[in-house]
Amino acid sequence: MTPEELAAIHAAAFTDPRPWSAAEIAALLDGPGTFLVGEPAGFVMGRVILDEAEVLTIAVAPQAQGQGIGGRLMARFAEQAQARGAARGFLEVSAPNAPARALYARSGWAECGRRKGYYRDASGAPCDAVLMARTFAQPKG
Repeated sequence: MTPEELAAIHAAAFTDPRPWSAAEIAALLDGPGTFLVGEPAGFVMGRVILDEAEVLTIAVAPQAQGQGIGGRLMARFAEQAQARGAARGFLEVSAPNAPARALYARSGWAECGRRKGYYRDASGAPCDAVLMARTFAQPKG
């Protein structure tokens, strides 16, 4: 998928916070440790630094939501992160984003902290970022 295709999916999935541009996505993909897991209607972008992974963003086109794509992407993210040496993963999500928080919980992520007033909602009011983490399965042996 090209940065332009990824940006189109991101723009369809996000209005608040603002979607990422193709240039921003391309710059992130060029960064060290960054990787992409995608399907035609969605993607997750993350990075691994040392033994920690971070979900940078996940987006599923609105017409494809509710079809299990997000769960598959998060499972593949975990597999890729572990294959790249990550033992633990982190992400942050806007506190009012109940569907995303539910997806992450179903995918094995648990709340581990909050950043008070980190985001702004559509009206400009502050809202918390929920920090979530999970441990990836460790290789046997």
